[in-house]
Amino acid sequence: MAIRIDSKIAAYEVVKEDDADDQAAEAALKEKAEAEDNVIHMHEKLERPEMLLGSTYKIKTPLTEHALYITINDLILNQGTDHELRRPFEIFINSKNMDHFQWIVALTRIVSAVFRKGGDVTFLVEELRSVFDPRGGYFKKGGRYMPSLVAEIGDAIECHMRMIGLLKDDGLDEHQKKLIEEKRAQFEGARQMVEDSEEAKGDFPAGAQLCGKCSTKAVIKMDGCLTCLNCGDSKCG
Repeated sequence: MAIRIDSKIAAYEVVKEDDADDQAAEAALKEKAEAEDNVIHMHEKLERPEMLLGSTYKIKTPLTEHALYITINDLILNQGTDHELRRPFEIFINSKNMDHFQWIVALTRIVSAVFRKGGDVTFLVEELRSVFDPRGGYFKKGGRYMPSLVAEIGDAIECHMRMIGLLKDDGLDEHQKKLIEEKRAQFEGARQMVEDSEEAKGDFPAGAQLCGKCSTKAVIKMDGCLTCLNCGDSKCG
């Protein structure tokens, strides 16, 4: 298609194919930089929306008669874009038990302030979980030990952070996987030996004694002499 130029040509230059690619790449980088400049990050000056998404976690411990309900509300940043993030914005703890009212209110305000500050807030989990009750901790259902009520609050926060993707599970490396496989093989081998021993014991009388030679409960008294029914060892020669 021909293009007619009405104005006078003042200057010109030949654009090579490589130059065109460089210009396109430069334009793409500039566009990406402008897009990143528009990305909203969590900071304390962000206003609270009318509605927030959240989750509530129930904590029932032997230390308190009533359960604690921990609610963590999240703010959705850059919604609908490639930079969409869900970050914790505030925390509330409610209970019928008023014994811990003061420090619970203080804790929720401090943790909420840290959430709104932005940055890496995952350190809160380790800080809370390292708190120990001088009176002693307790075991949760399933046998997991919890050193204090504060530690369990930290455990609930960790659970929430993993749910929204702020914390990720650390997978086992190759060395750890190999070690686990070796330990599993050793356990299976030991269990098989026990099962074989149990099967072997089933072939001999229930009152049989342990043989010192073959380590099998197969020794009985025959004709006034202790004899092993498994290996034939006899006290009478």
